Amino acid sequence: MQKEEEFIRIIKEHEGVIFKITTMYTDNRDDQKDLYQDVVYQLWKSFESFRAESKISTWMYRIALNTALTRLKKSKRMGNTVPMDKVIMQQTENYEPEFEEKLKLLYAHIKQLDVLEKGLMFLLLEGKKYEEISEITGLSPSNVGTKISRIKQKLKKQIIKE
Repeated sequence: MQKEEEFIRIIKEHEGVIFKITTMYTDNRDDQKDLYQDVVYQLWKSFESFRAESKISTWMYRIALNTALTRLKKSKRMGNTVPMDKVIMQQTENYEPEFEEKLKLLYAHIKQLDVLEKGLMFLLLEGKKYEEISEITGLSPSNVGTKISRIKQKLKKQIIKE
C-alpha cells in the first residue's frame, strides 16, 4: 500500500506536467484524456524501476514524452486526422485578453512543429535548463541549445508573417 500512496502523491504533485504534455500532443479533449491515462499507466509500470538517478520530474517528462510520441506514431500509421479543438484558457482574476491571444498564437505555431521541436519548446517553456532537457531527450546540451535557437528563429519568422 505504501508504494501506491507514494505513486499517487507523486502524480498529484506533477499532474501539471502530464496535463501539459498530453495537451501539446493531442488535438481534442477526448484524445488528451486517453493519453493522460496512458502516461499514468506507463509511469505506474515503470515506477518500481525508477532508480532516482535523475529527478522524479525528469523521469516523468521522459516517460510522458515517449508515451506521447509512441501514440502519435501509431495514430499516423492509422491515418486518423482530427480537427484541432480551440484551446480553452482558464480565466483568472488577472485575465489579460492580449496576453491570451499571443499565447494562443504561440501554441498554434508550436503545434505545427515536428515532434522533436514541439517537445523541446514545451520543455523550454516549462523552464527546464538545457542540461535537464538533454537528460530528458537524450540529446547533448549543445545540440539542445542549437536546436532551440533554430526553433525560436523559425517561430519568429512564422509569427512575423501573420
